[in-house]
Amino acid sequence: MFMIYTKKIQKAVDLAIKTHEIDQKQKRKGKDIAYIAHPLTVGLILARVKASENVIIAGLLHDIIEDGLEDPGVAKQNIKDKFGEEVLDLVMSVSEKNKDLSWEERKKNFLKELKEFSQDSLLLKSADIINNLNEIVDDYEKDGDEMFSRFNAPKERVLGHKLEAIEIILNQYPDNPLARDLEKTAQRVKEIQKD
Repeated sequence: MFMIYTKKIQKAVDLAIKTHEIDQKQKRKGKDIAYIAHPLTVGLILARVKASENVIIAGLLHDIIEDGLEDPGVAKQNIKDKFGEEVLDLVMSVSEKNKDLSWEERKKNFLKELKEFSQDSLLLKSADIINNLNEIVDDYEKDGDEMFSRFNAPKERVLGHKLEAIEIILNQYPDNPLARDLEKTAQRVKEIQKD
């Protein structure tokens, strides 16, 4: 029987809340919405398609190393000690490796890495992209092009990068249980690209 709730998943929820909400009081980019809504939504998307416990946990924790307060080395060790090597590997697979590079270089490197992702990493990244892009489109529908001032790149590059990532994911993992959601999300993005 598939279970969405386990003690290990609850520990991941607790760590994500502690990191993003309690320790940092993070908000979503340019909005007054608690950042924790994003990793919780990613976890829910993954649970909906019956991802493994470790993939759901990685979804809940996927931004801790990239966006957490702790030293990345400490954060990595914390995840490994509490959730194991597989969860750490999944989180690391979707984390940016070098934030000192330009936006363009980081995104180019990511797309190259994406072609080597395992199916679990592709599923994790799918849930992340679905949540992020649908939020971008919703914000665009409210605020227009102005909302892209929150990003380190212009609208065309931000959307182009995300669409390229979706294309790679769909090519690498055609049986992805989130394929239809990715396709619908890509269609929404293409609509606002025309504006």
